[in-house]
Amino acid sequence: MMNTYPKQKDQGMTDYLSFSLGSDFLEPYKSKQPNWGFDIGGGNSLAEMTFITKYSRLKADGTKERWWEVCKRCIEGYYSILKDHCHANKTPWNEWKAQKSARDAFERMFEFKWMPPGRGLWMMGTEFVNGRQNSAALQNCSFVSTEKLSTHSAGAATLPFVRLMEMSMLGVGVGFDTRGAGNLTFHVPKGEAETYIIPDTREGWCDSVQMKLESYFFKNRKPIHFDYSQVRPAGEPIRGFGGTAAGPGPLIELHEKLDQLFAERDGTEVNSTDITDICNLIAKCVVSGNVRRSALIALGDGADEEFLNLKNFEMYPERNGMDGWAWTSNNSIFADVDGDYGHIAERIADNGEPGLIYLDMARRFGRLADPEDNKDARVMGCNPCAEQPLESYEMCTLVETFPYHHDSIEDFQQTLKHAYLYGKAVTLLPTHWPETNEVMQRNRRIGTSVSGLAQFAEARSWPELRRWLDAGFQTVQDRDRKYSEWLGVRESIRTTTVKPSGTVSLVAGATPGVHWPVASGNYWRRMRFSNVDPMLEVVKAAGYHVEEDVMNPKTTSVVSFPTKGPDMRDERSVSVWEKAELAVLLQRWWSNNMVSCTLTFQDHEKDQLPALISAKAGQLKTMSMLPLLEAGAYPQMPYETIKEDVDWSDFSQINWDPIYASGPDAEGEKFCTTDKCEIPV
Repeated sequence: MMNTYPKQKDQGMTDYLSFSLGSDFLEPYKSKQPNWGFDIGGGNSLAEMTFITKYSRLKADGTKERWWEVCKRCIEGYYSILKDHCHANKTPWNEWKAQKSARDAFERMFEFKWMPPGRGLWMMGTEFVNGRQNSAALQNCSFVSTEKLSTHSAGAATLPFVRLMEMSMLGVGVGFDTRGAGNLTFHVPKGEAETYIIPDTREGWCDSVQMKLESYFFKNRKPIHFDYSQVRPAGEPIRGFGGTAAGPGPLIELHEKLDQLFAERDGTEVNSTDITDICNLIAKCVVSGNVRRSALIALGDGADEEFLNLKNFEMYPERNGMDGWAWTSNNSIFADVDGDYGHIAERIADNGEPGLIYLDMARRFGRLADPEDNKDARVMGCNPCAEQPLESYEMCTLVETFPYHHDSIEDFQQTLKHAYLYGKAVTLLPTHWPETNEVMQRNRRIGTSVSGLAQFAEARSWPELRRWLDAGFQTVQDRDRKYSEWLGVRESIRTTTVKPSGTVSLVAGATPGVHWPVASGNYWRRMRFSNVDPMLEVVKAAGYHVEEDVMNPKTTSVVSFPTKGPDMRDERSVSVWEKAELAVLLQRWWSNNMVSCTLTFQDHEKDQLPALISAKAGQLKTMSMLPLLEAGAYPQMPYETIKEDVDWSDFSQINWDPIYASGPDAEGEKFCTTDKCEIPV
């Protein structure tokens, strides 16, 4: 058996991967059909369609990856990281044991028992990650604090904003705070303008924003005249992460808006509104510049009325109108367990904001079933979807598992070994940001997540879920002790989480994270495609309904996918209290980071929100709430229950072969994503 494992790279293997699964092992999977979820029969699967559009990369020969090829790329990618680390640090590496483990990891990923996060599905095993030995593209999200804003150096005055912009341009969701309010004073630049020619690079865009901000944060600075002539024109391709350039327009708008906001502010302090505006305007520029999406969370003081009102249209119509920028962040407050948040509940009942982040709980506790350990005393905030408490400049290293897809605890525990090891492997690669590496190499924080939890609880009972979670948690801790010793690195400060999930859970055929499904049974799932996307012709040929996008009829079409959801209650059939209880269960028995939970509520539950917040304080590290929209609240809603009988035979089998043969490159996941966390264009 040992001789069946490859002793060297397969022919045609890339130079930047040192580990190969071997063609003998992979051959049977080339013709094996994955068990795609949300399938109405005949290969008409929402899961496969999501995979094709989000994670199937174009190969060198112009064809798109099949599922087995993505599994291959991801497994070989993270085992190459492990192997390279061991060789570089002269720690043991047993090729035979590695092959046995990697093949089991491949099989379990192929069967949707675990998966890298969307960023990992898209980037692991590529030259962008393995070739450059840089993990930034694998990280879903981050947090930067403005607490140390000062004029001691240019970097201290602008680093949080510049880093937020660069991370956003790489598709990383970023959390930020307003702690730096009052640390800086505006000084309007004067004199003859200095010219800066902006290079056509990510760094060039970021440098221009740094120069613009410095001209207002320091005394006796001259205005900056920007030359945009080198920025590629609209329509040209963006290499690396894909997409097409929007030209210099979004950057010009950002520079001009900063001037408009600050030109009359000479001698006044930078306040929480200014900090939020800068970050929001940067995010708007990034979205308009065709990264497609951005995700921010702004964290402020619950007593700061100005911060709390930033999304009040009547007070700030410019920020919240059609051309505004306040929409680019979800806003939350730092909350205390003993605080009274009745006034906050009234705001939440109106539009779902702000959320509450219990930083004291995050700092003092890991899993709430365990004693206080104060391991996270340096945590300053969280990522946009709030599943990871983070220090400033720290990033999220995530991975996802699906307990419902397992038949026994022992089977689940074996899967957890591979999922955990993926996350640990990612921590072995640095980013290109020294401040981030300093924190991440010290903490080695990972988030081994579980998804499909409501699905499991309804099918197998809450007590059984708790038993699996507790046993699984202990397995992850045991693995961390064992593998950290082998790799010669610190044990991870935290190891488990519940991410919101989204497209990853769709690919796996599972409900997202700790949430009940938006729709169950038979429903329409509407998705938007460019009018030039060849996918449209494929779905039209199968009898799917395609119509103009009411928001962008000239460029975009909406496809209604008939979908068979899980046989369970949807979120409208579950009280906000029961949703909170499931999150509490996960915070107590599984997550020693946070639990990302958006507690959706119906109109008749609004009056219960103050009591809910008070009751669950001390049992959760974060709470986010969102009012449920009524069916048909706006045209072309993402989900709509199919009330009439459906003849599935009306929909012909979708022939995906033309798309796999020559379809467009996938979009990739840009950050931590869920229908309630992401900010669409």
